[in-house]
Amino acid sequence: MRFQVAGIRGGTDFDTMVEHFQSLGGDVILMDPDMVCGRDHVLSAAMHGERAFREGTNRSNSLLTEIILYAAWERQIGKALAKMKPKDGRDEYVALIIDVDDPEFGSIGVERDDTLLEATEWKCEKLDLKDCFLSPEDQAIERVALLELQKM
Repeated sequence: MRFQVAGIRGGTDFDTMVEHFQSLGGDVILMDPDMVCGRDHVLSAAMHGERAFREGTNRSNSLLTEIILYAAWERQIGKALAKMKPKDGRDEYVALIIDVDDPEFGSIGVERDDTLLEATEWKCEKLDLKDCFLSPEDQAIERVALLELQKM
């Protein structure tokens, strides 16, 4: 599988964006940018989710849901979905785009804005990423990996 992560802005609704990426032969997970701390946070979740399916240790029936579990650092699907779901009324998303070479953002009225991926002080506070020895991005990746241990 090929994964790419992008911050996107625009007034296009959730369902239209999902349909767009599926029409390009791939898929997408749209996440609340407030819950993402760096590109590698999302890529790490994707790699862990893919490995869980490959090794038969997955907790969910869908790879997309498994990736959301890892990205959210949650064991329970309901909690993970609620945490990572983009908030109503906002036009900002972090997209994990799967198996699409050219996402064609302009054709659905959105634009790429990777600043939405950045670890801000506000996000670090909200996500409780306070270790002074590790960067916020490294702490997010560590929490993704720790979910693997919690699943056992």
